[in-house]
Amino acid sequence: MKTASFISAIVLTAVAVTGTSVLARGDRDRPLPTFQELDVDGDGQVTQAEVQASRQAKFTSTDTDGDGQLSLEEMQAAARAKADERVAAKFAQRDVNKDGFLSQDELPKPRNASKMFERIDADGNGSISEQEYADAKDKMGRKHKRHGGSDHDDN
Repeated sequence: MKTASFISAIVLTAVAVTGTSVLARGDRDRPLPTFQELDVDGDGQVTQAEVQASRQAKFTSTDTDGDGQLSLEEMQAAARAKADERVAAKFAQRDVNKDGFLSQDELPKPRNASKMFERIDADGNGSISEQEYADAKDKMGRKHKRHGGSDHDDN
């Protein structure tokens, strides 16, 4: 019982700590902070003070004009910075030969592209109609929502 309570407390703490960055990043691909990140003093325990200090540090770093409030522009700048970091990391991971460019062979291979095409081509005629595409997109959207994904449309 104590373990379950402790794990719940850690998860809640992680959610509280990442509160500011959630707005900037959206709900997708949000890694939880590690225990070591939360345990600022390294004593093997996460205290309320450490959680609050971490949250305040994130807020302060986003509040670039220091007025104690987050503006849309500050949130957008924070989101852009996070996105830039993720893109740079992904680029570095994919740039196998470290030449500063991604060639076709360094890009991820499409997974089961022909299988996906066959699934979308509902009538099996070898082509995808606008309706088949719309139906597949709608089905993917419903599946994404069911699994906790974002509810926006990427048209």
